[in-house]
Amino acid sequence: MTPMTIEEVRALPAVVPLLTAARALGLSRNTAYRLVKRGEFPCRVIQAGDLYRVPTIEILTVLGLPAADS
Repeated sequence: MTPMTIEEVRALPAVVPLLTAARALGLSRNTAYRLVKRGEFPCRVIQAGDLYRVPTIEILTVLGLPAADS
């Protein structure tokens, strides 16, 4: 999986699938699911049935990026 650029991360919608969040953070699919199952994913993960979603604001925070350009 190719990591995302800062511009790509900033362009994400408000909530993204787990694998999009993993890509933004430079994590593999296997690592992402392993971390979620352990409750150790670096961002808050919202589970809806079998689907996992991550708020983009959480990704930006973990990456140390402001939510919006000042």
